[in-house]
Amino acid sequence: MMPATQVTVVSGIALLIALVLAVLFGVLLWYVLRALRKYLRSAQEREKAAAVKRSLGEVLRAHRTRRQMTQEFVAESLGVSRQAVSKWENGTSDPSTVNLLALAKLYGVSADELLREVQ
Repeated sequence: MMPATQVTVVSGIALLIALVLAVLFGVLLWYVLRALRKYLRSAQEREKAAAVKRSLGEVLRAHRTRRQMTQEFVAESLGVSRQAVSKWENGTSDPSTVNLLALAKLYGVSADELLREVQ
C-alpha cells in the first residue's frame, strides 16, 4: 500500500492531467465549431464562385437556354451552322470576335458581361 501523502500527490497529478486534457478538448472543439460555422456561412460565396468558374461554352449555353432559343435558331441568326454553335457550347472551339459580339447582342447582354462570367 502507498502512504496517504503519495496517494494524494498521485490523485492530484491525475486531476491536473484530466483538467489539462479537458481544456485542450474544449479549445479543439471551439476551433472545430468556429471552422464549421465559417464553412456554413460561406455557402453563398461558394455558389458565386462556382457560377464564376464556368467556361465560355457554359455561359453561352446558359444565355441561350435562358432566352429559350434553339441552337438552330442561333445558328440561322448568325449565319453559321448549328454544329458551330454546338462546338462553341461544348468548348470544342470558340466563336470569333464578330460572332461573340453577335451572340451578345442576340442574347441581350454586352460582350463584356458574357466574358465576365467566364473563369
